[in-house]
Formats: sequence, structure tokens, C-alpha cells
Amino acid sequence: MEASVILPILKKKLAFLSGGKDRRSGLILTIPLCLEQTNMDELSVTLDYLLSIPSEKCKARGFTVIVDGRKSQWNVVKTVVLMLQNVVPAEVSLVCVVKPDEFWDKKVTHFCFWKEKDRLGFEVILVSANKLTRYIEPCQLTEDFGGSLTYDHMDWLNKRLVFEKFTKESTSLLDELALINNGSDKGNQQEKERSVDLNFLPSVDPETVLQTGHELLSELQQRRFNGSDGGVSWSPMDDELLAQPQVMKLLDSLREQYTRYQEVCRQRSKRTQLEEIQQKVMQVVNWLEGPGSEQLRAQWGIGDSIRASQALQQKHEEIESQHSEWFAVYVELNQQIAALLNAGDEEDLVELKSLQQQLSDVCYRQASQLEFRQNLLQAALEFHGVAQDLSQQLDGLLGMLCVDVAPADGASIQQTLKLLEEKLKSVDVGLQGLREKGQGLLDQISNQASWAYGKDVTIENKENVDHIQGVMEDMQLRKQRCEDMVDVRRLKMLQMVQLFKCEEDAAQAVEWLSELLDALLKTHIRLGDDAQETKVLLEKHRKFVDVAQSTYDYGRQLLQATVVLCQSLRCTSRSSGDTLPRLNRVWKQFTIASEERVHRLEMAIAFHSNAEKILQDCPEEPEAINDEEQFDEIEAVGKSLLDRLTVPVVYPDGMIGQPDGGQMRSIIYFEVDRTRHSSINK
Repeated sequence: MEASVILPILKKKLAFLSGGKDRRSGLILTIPLCLEQTNMDELSVTLDYLLSIPSEKCKARGFTVIVDGRKSQWNVVKTVVLMLQNVVPAEVSLVCVVKPDEFWDKKVTHFCFWKEKDRLGFEVILVSANKLTRYIEPCQLTEDFGGSLTYDHMDWLNKRLVFEKFTKESTSLLDELALINNGSDKGNQQEKERSVDLNFLPSVDPETVLQTGHELLSELQQRRFNGSDGGVSWSPMDDELLAQPQVMKLLDSLREQYTRYQEVCRQRSKRTQLEEIQQKVMQVVNWLEGPGSEQLRAQWGIGDSIRASQALQQKHEEIESQHSEWFAVYVELNQQIAALLNAGDEEDLVELKSLQQQLSDVCYRQASQLEFRQNLLQAALEFHGVAQDLSQQLDGLLGMLCVDVAPADGASIQQTLKLLEEKLKSVDVGLQGLREKGQGLLDQISNQASWAYGKDVTIENKENVDHIQGVMEDMQLRKQRCEDMVDVRRLKMLQMVQLFKCEEDAAQAVEWLSELLDALLKTHIRLGDDAQETKVLLEKHRKFVDVAQSTYDYGRQLLQATVVLCQSLRCTSRSSGDTLPRLNRVWKQFTIASEERVHRLEMAIAFHSNAEKILQDCPEEPEAINDEEQFDEIEAVGKSLLDRLTVPVVYPDGMIGQPDGGQMRSIIYFEVDRTRHSSINK
């Protein structure tokens, strides 16, 4: 029976061996009863376990049982005493029932244990706790009975568990080591037949068991019976209980078997190391040339998008992870082979070098294939990334081209046109980058057949090549369509710039013509002091009119150009409803005022010419008799001119202008008077 099986019962401390002895050197067994009802079955199990611990020599001396009934009832005590007859009748020499003071006197009269000695097989005495020292020395009693013996039940139980665990593990380990050691001593044929049995490892670590045993033995040697250092709790696993000798015996056996086991392991390792290396090398080679190569052969695509390429990269990383495990084995094997080559026998050198060369060739070739595949997928990912960026740029450019242009002025059109040109230039750069990436990817694909292990990858490569070329051609076509649309948009925007310019220039022409009209009305009012000056003024006026006519014609041409541009752009001209009526109105006003100015200047020339002719004629001429008629004619012209100067200029928009003719009237009056005076003198 093991303590671990009945551990919950043992923890209840229904009975215990304190390590104390009676005067006959018999062990003292204590049964502490409590107020609660004691489970007799559990007590029986506890007694059976405790009585199995001492040696036969100790049992022969007999036991002194102390039944502590101070906290229990009489019938429970009587039952326990009677139970001892069945549990340990031949091994109990004395039973001391510790009674409470003056409590059981009447009960005892009905049942006297001393009268039952022959039937029970042992002597039973009733004694109080303070009188227990009459039968047992105080140093052999625990503190509960006024003694000085220290006992810690949980400490005892823990040590007992450690002892039993060590005993069980060491015994099992000894059997296993003996089986392994004995099997290794047989012939090679038997070893091969039982190789499966001989290669198993002990169920527990021998080093751990040995360490546990040494610690336990040290504890037993230091904590002797009654304690070597006063006050230290006692461990029951001493020489009296066969604990220390048993531990020492087990440790000696374990050391012997473990030493043999280590030697067997060294010999076996030396014999099997080469075979294991060869087996591992073939495992690595077979996997790399088999499943590893098949995984790479199955991965030939490059994907048709960034997401697809990333998925292929992730799959390739999984393949690389699997290969990494085998490459780690290769590194370890290479180190082991190198160590064997340095310390191995000459007959093994050739085989080891052959294994090393074969392993290195296969691993390097497979690593090169993995690196090539990784570089190919990275190039494909970059290619699809550039293609996606270019596609987004083309989409943005197309979206910009599909939106109708409705700018407010020429400056915004210029800004939009500049942005359009920048986007087109960015598309050109992106397309060039796509071509470079695509060509680099095509070059890598063309080299893929070099590591295909004879597999025809023409069909797979053709699909990849067709995809790459298709992407580049599609981007080229999209870019060409965008360029065509940009050309159309550029022409339209330049026309709009021209339209805005024409409208601005037309409005400027109207302003210029208005300024000319204002100058005509306010500054062009003199008619001259004589015929010559008037002719000069008339000539200047005609040139002034020519300038106004040119300005008007320029404005008309600009407005006609805006009409044509609006028709081309399919939009409504803003000038046709505002600028053109203003231009026509100002021109009409200018024309009326100009014509009036010409009439007045012509009448002034006629007046000055006739007046000057009369004044210059001599009186001796025969025609002098007609001076009165000429004078009347001059006077009539002067009056007509005076009347003209008094007539206001009425403009179509309702404005009334009255040029200042005061100076001209004074001149006319002066000329008329001078002419009349000259005629009278004649």
C-alpha cells in the first residue's frame, strides 16, 4: 500500500508513529480520537499502512498503543480497543487509554479491560495524561501528552511521499536500465532483431532520480531519530525503519546501472551515428528532389494583379518555410559530417565525402530555384503595381477629360490646360516605367526553363508572356485614346482662351471708341480763323474719323470671331447680347457727331474763302459792281453757319450735345462787318 493512494485518509491523522519508544524499545503508535465520530474503516486502513512500515525486528518488540480518548466518547474508545484485537493482536503489547479526569469512572465498572487481557491478547490500562509517564519516558512522548518529542505529521507525510516516490521510480528505472544493458550485451543478430526494444529511453530521467535519492539520503542522515539538533522535527525514515539502508542500496544499484547505461548509449551512438546521418541525408535529398521540386514545378504563374501576385508570394513563403526546415537539417548534417571527417576512420572518409557532396549539390540547387522564384514573383508584383498606378492615372485623366470645361476666365483655362499637360506627362513616365518592368519580367521568364528539371514550361511561360504583353498593349491603347482626347480638349481650351481674348479685346474697342466720341464732343469744336486753318482742321478730322473707323472695324471683327468660336465650341457668346449693341450705339453716336463736324467745317471753309476773295479784289476791276451780290452771298453763308451752330446734336440714346460755337460766331460777325465796310468804300 502506498501513501499516495490513501493520502486524504493519512492527512486526517487518525493514527501516527511519532518515533517514540517504550521501555521495551517497542514503537509507540498513537491514535488521537476527536469529538467527531471516527471512521473505523479509515482508521483500519491507516493502521494497516503504519504497521507495514517498521521492519520485522521492530515488530517483534511489540507496539505500545496510546488511545487518546480525552475528546471522545467511551463507546468510541471501546470500539477502537476492540478493533486493535483484529488489526494487530500479536504485535500490540500494551494499550494505554488516556481518559479525561473523573469522567469514565462509572463506565469502567461495567467493563474492565484488564479482565479481558486473555481474550484481547494485550494489556489495556486507563490512565490520565499526566500519569502516562509512569509507563513511557517523557522524552518519548509528544507534546500532547506532556512529553518533549517533536512530531510534525505533515512533514512526516511529505517525507514519506518522497521516499515512496523515490523507491517506486528507482525500482522501475533499475528494471528498465537492466533490460537495456542486458540487451546490449547480446550478439549483433539478436540486437538487430530487438532493435526496436533496445532503442527506447527510460521512462524517467536517471539524473533526476539520482538527485532526488541523494537529497533524500542527506535528509535522512542529518535528521536522525529524536533529532541530532535539538528541536528539529523527526523523520521516521531512519535506519530503524529501513529507510536509510534501502535508499543507499537503491542509489548504489542506480549508479551502477546508470554507468553501464551511459556506456551502452555511447557505444550505441558511435555505432548508429553514421547510419543515422546517411538516413537523414537520404531523407533530405529525397524530399528536396521529390515533394520540394514538385512544389516549385507547380508554382509557375505570376498572377494577373497585385492581389494575385501577393497570394502567390504568400504561397511561396510557405514553400520556403518548409524548405527552411530541411535546410536546417542540412546545416546540422553538414556539421556532423565535418566532425566525422576530422575524427573518422579512413574507410568512412569516402562515403562521408560522397554524402556531403550529394547533400550540398541538392541543397544549393534547390536554394537557387527558391531564390529565382522569389525574384520572379517580386518582379511580377512590381510590374502589377506599376500597371495599377498607371491605370489609376489614366482613369483620373479620363475622368478629367469627361468633365465639361466651364471656366470663368482665360487664366483658369490656362491653369486647367497646364494640369492636363502635367497629367499626360505623368502618364508617359508611368507607361515608360511599365515597359521597363515588363521587359525585365519577360527576361526573367525566358530564363525559367533553365531550372525546370526537364519539364516543358513553354505553355505556362506563353501564358505569362501573353499576359504581360497584353497589359502593356492595353495600357498603350488607353494612353493613346487619352492623348487623342487631350488633343481635342487642348484645341477646345485654346479656342476658349481665344474666345475670352476676343471678348476682352472687343470690350476694349468699345471703350476706345467711347473715348474717341468723348474727345470729339469735348475738344473738336474749333472751326478755324481762316480758310487755311479750317482746311487743316478738316483734314485732321478725317484722320480722326479714320482712326475711329478702324477701331469700329476691329471691334466688329473681334465680335464676328467670337461668334465663329462660339459656334465651334457650341456655346452662347456673351458678347452678342452686350458688347455688340454697345459698339453699334457708340459708333452711331460717333457717326452723327462726325458728320455734323464735317458739315460745319465745310461751311466754315466756304465762308472764309468767299470773304477772303472779296477783301482781296481791287476797286478798279469792272466786276466791282457785283460786290454787293457777293456780299449778300457771304452774309447768307455766315448766317446759315450761325444757324447750324445753334442747332443741338441729338443722339440715338436720347443724349443732347451742344458744341460751343461762341468763338465761331464772333469770327463770322467780324468777317461780315469787315466785308460790308470794304464794299462801301469801293
